[in-house]
Amino acid sequence: MTEHPLLILDGACGTNLQAMRIPPEAWSGREGCNEWLNVTAPEVIIELHRRFLDAGAMVLETNTFGANRIVLAEYGLEDRVEEINRQAVANARAAIGNRPERYVVGSVGPGTKLPSLGHISVDALEQAYREQMEALVQAGVDALLIETCQDLLQVKTATVTAADVIARAGAEIPIMVSVTMETTGTMLVGTDIGAVCATLEPLPVWSLGLNCATGPDAMESHIRYLYHNWPRRISCYPNAGLPQIEGGRTVYPLGPAEFAQAMRRFVEQYGVSIVGGCCGTTPAHIAALVAALKGVQPAARSFDSREG
Repeated sequence: MTEHPLLILDGACGTNLQAMRIPPEAWSGREGCNEWLNVTAPEVIIELHRRFLDAGAMVLETNTFGANRIVLAEYGLEDRVEEINRQAVANARAAIGNRPERYVVGSVGPGTKLPSLGHISVDALEQAYREQMEALVQAGVDALLIETCQDLLQVKTATVTAADVIARAGAEIPIMVSVTMETTGTMLVGTDIGAVCATLEPLPVWSLGLNCATGPDAMESHIRYLYHNWPRRISCYPNAGLPQIEGGRTVYPLGPAEFAQAMRRFVEQYGVSIVGGCCGTTPAHIAALVAALKGVQPAARSFDSREG
C-alpha cells in the first residue's frame, strides 16, 4: 500500500447503506448502528464493498466508524467491540477475495464525546480507542485511519494510542489522519489547519488530510496549506458537495463528473496522493474518479521554503 504513488479510497458508507435493501430484522431494534450490520447482515456490507471495488477503488475502509465502546454503548453493544471490529475486517477481506493490490484500512471515527468540550476524559477516550484499535490491528488491517477528527486533543489522543497499539503488536502499518474543517474554516472546536500540522508533525503520521463536512471547493485553502507545509502524504475525500435539505431529506449536489474533476485538480496542483469520497459519494463517483485520474501523477512537492 505504502509504495503506491496514488491511492484511491472507496466512497461513503452510511449514505449508501441508507439506499440499500437491509432486512428489518438485521437491526434488531438498533436502527442507526451501521456497525452492527457487520455481524447481523455481513452480506450487505460485503456487497457495498464490492460495488466500490468494481468501481475501481484500491482501498476499502472498514465499516467501523463508530465501533468503539462509547458509541456502541448507546445501542447496548459495548461488550461487542472486538467482535464487531474483527467481523468488519473479515467482511472487507471477503469482498476483496483474490483481487490483487487491494487494501483494507481500519476506520476509527471521533466518537460522540469530545475531550476539549469536557464530554469525556482523555483517559476514557484513550481506553475506548485502544480497545477498538487492538481489534482492528489483530484482525490484520493494512493501516489505521483516524478520520473525521473534530478536536485536536481527540486527534492527538487517537494518534498516540494508535502508535502504541501498533508497536505493542509488533506490526508495521501506517497511521492515517483525516480532519474535518467546518465552513467556518476551522475544526469544530476552533483549531486551524496550521495548528493541526504543528501538532501532528512530530508524531508517526503517514498521511494527513481532510474529509467530510463540505465538498472539495471549501477544502481548497486547507489542501493548499498542506501542500506547502505538511511533509508527508496528503489525503482528501470530501462529501459530494455541501449537504442541502430538500423535501425534508439531505441531498448532496455534486455529481460524479464534477467531483472527479475537482479531485483531479487537487492531485495535479497540490500533490494529493490519497483520494476518495465521503458522505453522498456513490460507486459512480468513485468510477468517475478512477477514470479522471488514469495516468495522472501527484504534483511534486518541495519544503525548501514553506508558505501558507
